[in-house]
Amino acid sequence: MNLLSVVVRSRGLGRQIVSSVAILVLAVMMMVLLGSYAFYATLWVFYPAGLSAPDSWLPSPAEWGWIIATTLTGLAIAVWVAVRLSRRILAPLNSVATSLRQVAQGDLAARAATDDHSLGEAAQLVGDFNAMAERLQRAEQERIFWNAAIAHELRTPVTILRGRLQGLAEGIFRPEHALFASLLTQVEGLGRLIEDLRVVGLADSGHLQLQLQQTDLRQEVMTVVKACESALLEKGFGLSLALDTQQAVCDPVRIRQALLALLENTLQHATPGMLTVRALTDAGMHSLSVEDSGPGLAPADAQTIFDAFQRGTLAPGAHQKGSGLGLAVVRAIAGAHNGTVFHETSSMGGSCFTIRWPV
Repeated sequence: MNLLSVVVRSRGLGRQIVSSVAILVLAVMMMVLLGSYAFYATLWVFYPAGLSAPDSWLPSPAEWGWIIATTLTGLAIAVWVAVRLSRRILAPLNSVATSLRQVAQGDLAARAATDDHSLGEAAQLVGDFNAMAERLQRAEQERIFWNAAIAHELRTPVTILRGRLQGLAEGIFRPEHALFASLLTQVEGLGRLIEDLRVVGLADSGHLQLQLQQTDLRQEVMTVVKACESALLEKGFGLSLALDTQQAVCDPVRIRQALLALLENTLQHATPGMLTVRALTDAGMHSLSVEDSGPGLAPADAQTIFDAFQRGTLAPGAHQKGSGLGLAVVRAIAGAHNGTVFHETSSMGGSCFTIRWPV
């Protein structure tokens, strides 16, 4: 009864091992039992002299031959079953071991394989290993991509700074206020890029710390809007504010940073038109959104636009703008508030980016 319950409860590899051993034992016992009946019946009919004497406790030579033949046959059956079962079990394990050595040597494209999915645990081990190897390969590809993207974003401002400072040192440029203002702008751009990289990196590692406090969200939004108002109006945007929320628990510095990133994204990519900034509280969630009037995002771009260094599809003849980190920073800040950020098509035909976090 206990053996039967173990077989019933077992799954995959464990069940097959228990079943194989049970079937092997049963087969050998039946072979010995039925074979013994047949053997002694044959001796009794055709060769009675081959039976051992009634007063002897030692088998006769014929019986010794039967015992040895039965033992060798049972052993052969056991070895055959064991070899077949071990091959089925060891094939995926050896594949995982080989692939592990390849991964340890730097081949992150190595994958284990199995053709037998009836061995549940072994097949699951192969699947888990392949998933791990795939994540490692993806992480390595992302690391290479990040290094190349960071180098690309730093190259332009550093080249400008080096060229102008070299020109000042060699007397090619005159030390004028406009030149120093230009150098300061490049340094400020580098500072923003470094801060964006720091925020995204901290968020990815789970170490982005917040200073949560009761905040006048309306006042924080007005502060950011006033700082960007002249640039927005100069480019032809019309501002509309719908601030229904006053108090919210958040990190005011990070919320200002996120809203500033959304407004800068609008300045760089949206066409001049009406721009609406909303703040409201509904169904236990605070939300802060920026809505423009065009041109919007393609559905494929909307799936990746919040990833670092990802930008939407450029219009023909347009030039790449921004570092590609602004929306990644927004997502990092929203995630640190246990919230989300998402994109949807606005009622004005453009894009609406919304940050939501719990009350």
